[in-house]
Amino acid sequence: MKTWKYIAGGAGAALGAYLVLRPRHLRWGATAEEIASALPLDDVVGDPTYVTNRAVTINATPERVWPWLVQMGELPRGGFYTYAWIERLLGMEVENAAAILPQFQDLQAGDRIDHAGNLIVRAIEPNHHLVLGPPVGTPTGDATWAIVLIPTEEGTTRLLSRVRARLAATPRGLFWLALLDPGQFIMERRWLLGVKERAESFATEEAEKKIRRVSVTA
Repeated sequence: MKTWKYIAGGAGAALGAYLVLRPRHLRWGATAEEIASALPLDDVVGDPTYVTNRAVTINATPERVWPWLVQMGELPRGGFYTYAWIERLLGMEVENAAAILPQFQDLQAGDRIDHAGNLIVRAIEPNHHLVLGPPVGTPTGDATWAIVLIPTEEGTTRLLSRVRARLAATPRGLFWLALLDPGQFIMERRWLLGVKERAESFATEEAEKKIRRVSVTA
């Protein structure tokens, strides 16, 4: 009996700690101004039951970040730069690319980047935004994932990610809500950092190549 009391007490403490931290992870890295700003297709999910805003600063221009975003997706595309082993457990076929893939740089509205067809390109503007989401009328509810590149005066880029979802009040909808929170934070944080690492590495390599070319011709 005491063992169960300890388990229940530990679970209660963990839940309490999570509820305290939850508001912070829902807006991880995002500023108040970014959270308040309007992003493409916000109006698609007018009354969301789940909203997150997360962001990271990348030491590269939007043009250096964009190629990594546009090639995302399941094989043969470039992956999602997050924990591939978790995605594979969920049945996805992914391999995170470490280089820009020229054959996957022409993404259009209506294209899908996953095999199941849950990630459809619903809006796209090169070097500025990519909005993904499930097909309209999905039984579990509508959702949008807006990925926006915001250039700064310092020559860096703010990568802003916003998820807006309206999940059906059904057992299946509640299941997906429980999976999203906190699972989505774990995966999305790794994705943000994965894009940052790749874009910054690519920008550094390009700068070094430019320096070498100048040195050779000097």
